[in-house]
Amino acid sequence: MHYHNITKDDMLNGDGLRVVLWTAGCKHGCKGCHNPVTWDADGGIPFDEAAWQEIAKELEKGYVSGITFSGGDPLYPGNREETGRLIRKVKQEFPDKTIWLYTGYTWEEINDLPYIGLIDVLVDGRFEEELADSSLKWKGSSNQRVIRVKKSMEAKRVILHQE
Repeated sequence: MHYHNITKDDMLNGDGLRVVLWTAGCKHGCKGCHNPVTWDADGGIPFDEAAWQEIAKELEKGYVSGITFSGGDPLYPGNREETGRLIRKVKQEFPDKTIWLYTGYTWEEINDLPYIGLIDVLVDGRFEEELADSSLKWKGSSNQRVIRVKKSMEAKRVILHQE
């Protein structure tokens, strides 16, 4: 898996102060995407131990709420295995930190991934330029959903995260 950036002290991509991993690779091609440079799966730099250590150093800080996976698309088919490995590693080493994940896939398309239950909040759905609304919290267009994963899995239906 390749990535483009690791953002520290981010307050826009999830609840609280977060570290964000911007993955490379996306096949959705959403018109008006704010980050098209991340579409190329071979763009950016390879994710390695140094990148993990950079993330871990941030997650060790008590005031950091957790990690957000974004991109590109962390669930781009070529990223899924590595994204799953990282999600498991975060949950194992930092069990009190929350995990958010942004994807262009819908909940219905990805809710059977073996590690999906380890994610706290999933922002799903493609960005739709004609539904864009800058007043929305944690999402770019009104078709996207901010989903509480564990509650959704328990209820066997989508439970939205309340602001």
